[in-house]
Amino acid sequence: MSELKEKSRLAFEASKVLALKSSSQKDAALLEMAKALRNSQEEILQANQKDLEENAHLPSALLDRLSLSPDRIEAMAKGLENVANLPDPIGKEIKMIKRPNGLKIRQVRVPIGVIGIIYEARPNVTSDAAALCLKAGNAVILRGGSEASNSNMAIGSVLKKALEKTEIPTDALQIIGDTDRIIVSELIKLREYVDLVIPRGGAGLIKFVTDNATVAVIETGVGNCHLYIDKDADLQMAKDILINSKCQRPGVCNSIETALVHEDVAAEFLPLIYKELKERGVLVKGCPYARQFVQELEEADYNDWSTEYLDLVLAIRVVESLDDALLHIARYSSKHSEAIVTNNYFSAKRFLEEVDAAAVYVNASTRFTDGGEFGLGAEIGISTQKLHARGPMGLEELTTVKYVIEGEGQIR
Repeated sequence: MSELKEKSRLAFEASKVLALKSSSQKDAALLEMAKALRNSQEEILQANQKDLEENAHLPSALLDRLSLSPDRIEAMAKGLENVANLPDPIGKEIKMIKRPNGLKIRQVRVPIGVIGIIYEARPNVTSDAAALCLKAGNAVILRGGSEASNSNMAIGSVLKKALEKTEIPTDALQIIGDTDRIIVSELIKLREYVDLVIPRGGAGLIKFVTDNATVAVIETGVGNCHLYIDKDADLQMAKDILINSKCQRPGVCNSIETALVHEDVAAEFLPLIYKELKERGVLVKGCPYARQFVQELEEADYNDWSTEYLDLVLAIRVVESLDDALLHIARYSSKHSEAIVTNNYFSAKRFLEEVDAAAVYVNASTRFTDGGEFGLGAEIGISTQKLHARGPMGLEELTTVKYVIEGEGQIR
């Protein structure tokens, strides 16, 4: 039996024990894990520094995703504490009906079982995923990318050791250190032990998993997000939202990659926003129409409209109408997060109703598509599909349901 299969078997067995643990037992484990992260800060930072040195060739935005600091480790610890303070979804009654024959039928939340998380270049996912899965009563198998292998193993080791002091089985948390892609191929086919796989990373990873998995998959993360500046927009508001959506943290999936600008405001808005973006080191590309207003724009080509840059790069297209913007979004959106800036009620209403995405905004930054910002405590990822879960995935999205039927001898 391979190491992966053995760890998956152990996770499967541990999941049966974990599913019966109380909320207080799970919360105590999460608090112990948070304490362990703080106490092991130096060890984790040393491992992270090794990853940064080995991957110094990566773009700055990706290095930012990979980098840890005392503040980020503290945020990870607080994330564990936040999840511990959230209501436990397990056993929650969703609905109850009493049939004419006297049967009492309840629908309640239960754990999914064993969840495999496959992720790239973000070591904080190790902590977030462990917290959410364990709180929701699921065993978890974590397989991070090669870029963060030292950091992931250090964090995972700290968390697993912390579980030894609790009533949660340590085998409910499994860390896969082997970053060979063949491990992913094996994990996504282990249906006898694994109930669900969630890939978090670039388009290539997600496509590989969704195309090849026999285990159920929730597709997450790819964020080709748009911001549309309507003809009735407050341009100062539009500028602030665009700068935040693109520049605050460009290497994450909820940053925008394309700005669509109505032709009626392009002459005023484009020179203003180009200056602001250049001051922040953004490479700005534009369609031929946009370049009539700002000649310094790099020329955008067909591929730019479908590219998730995850970097300080922005494509701008000038559109003739709201209809034009909606058509562009429908064609190129990854169905993650889309936003409009407008003071026109009817334009906002149309945008909200017609845009097909997990999160649709009026007059706000797409950077809010996040489990913490949505009040979920933390998230396992942003689901861009439509079945089981959509948008930021918190605790409830890591559960399934079962029907509990109580009778008094009824037969059919």
